[in-house]
Amino acid sequence: MPIAQLLITIYCTVLAFSAIHAPQPLLPTLQAAFSVSEPKASLLLTATLLPLAVAPIAYGFVLQRVSSRQMLVVASGLLALTQLAVAIAPTFEILLGLRLVQGLLIPAILTALMTYLAASAAPGRTTRVMAGYVAATVMGGFLGRAIAGAMTTAASWEAAFLLFGIAQLLCTALLLRLDADPQAGFGRLDRRAVGQILRQPRALRVYGAIFCAFFVFLSLLTFLPFRLVELETGLSDLGISLMYTGYLMGVVTALSALRVADRIGGVVNTMLLGIAIFAASLAMFLGPWLAVIFVGMFVFCAGMFLLHALAPGFLNQEVDGDIGVVNGLYIAFYYAGGAVGSWLPGYLYHGLGWEAYVASLAAMLGLAGYWIWGLRSAPRAERGTYSG
Repeated sequence: MPIAQLLITIYCTVLAFSAIHAPQPLLPTLQAAFSVSEPKASLLLTATLLPLAVAPIAYGFVLQRVSSRQMLVVASGLLALTQLAVAIAPTFEILLGLRLVQGLLIPAILTALMTYLAASAAPGRTTRVMAGYVAATVMGGFLGRAIAGAMTTAASWEAAFLLFGIAQLLCTALLLRLDADPQAGFGRLDRRAVGQILRQPRALRVYGAIFCAFFVFLSLLTFLPFRLVELETGLSDLGISLMYTGYLMGVVTALSALRVADRIGGVVNTMLLGIAIFAASLAMFLGPWLAVIFVGMFVFCAGMFLLHALAPGFLNQEVDGDIGVVNGLYIAFYYAGGAVGSWLPGYLYHGLGWEAYVASLAAMLGLAGYWIWGLRSAPRAERGTYSG
């Protein structure tokens, strides 16, 4: 793939993940602007995450009939329009509806991007190209939060989304410059394939663990801004967004996870280490000290991404079944956990306080650890038994 076209796809990836996460540091500001409760404000994340749990499979079927380039252009153009509309949304209900529409458009972009990259990469370079894609997703999550906070502090939250809308329009124009790609050949999803995979103990344990882990991850990232306001830190929207700098640990951890696994006795041990680090970091968010919370975000993200970097590869190697379905289910459990975690625990925080809320997150990570610990004894799927 020519470098110019690779850069266009990376730019598109960064913007897609920016669109998902941009409202996160702004939730207290949006809560005040629309006079809604904390749990209701957090629905701005949930509404976008929930479709990500199911839409990629649906868009896979769409890609049977249209090229990924066509899907990218159309979805990106519509996403740009919704970003501009968010900037002028007069009510919270309209804003929430627009975020739901974005949740339907973003998986179209991500599914088409991965298909286009896989189809367009030169032989032997697919792994390197996809590594660049993963790095772009992490950068998008960070830059979306940071730019949203900076623009809101300098101007207003409306200006932040106006900027994202203009950037997305530019992205749509650039996507028109991509070479045409061959239509992807997707097989029809067989319900028996899903059931066959979910009946395998090793698969179910990993899916359960990633649901719990992303539940905790998105939950803390969503409600941390409210906690920082509660502590009367005086942080601006930019200051709150910079508290997410530790998110960049995702790049470092993803690149080093396999080396860690080689040193401590395998992937399962490393995933357990990730959960242990993940859980231990929660203690750093209990106190009122900003410096400790800032450092805690690095530890928190290191633990999460140590698990997340290894779990998909473990599934692909250890679980019998159609690889597309195996990975599709992983995405479904991953984002389903994030969707529930970004909303439901807010009622616990609002009703019983921060300490009880953090304790509930620790309990979820205890369950994730239980699932992964069981991989030591769970039977491995017998190869050759899958009939598709």
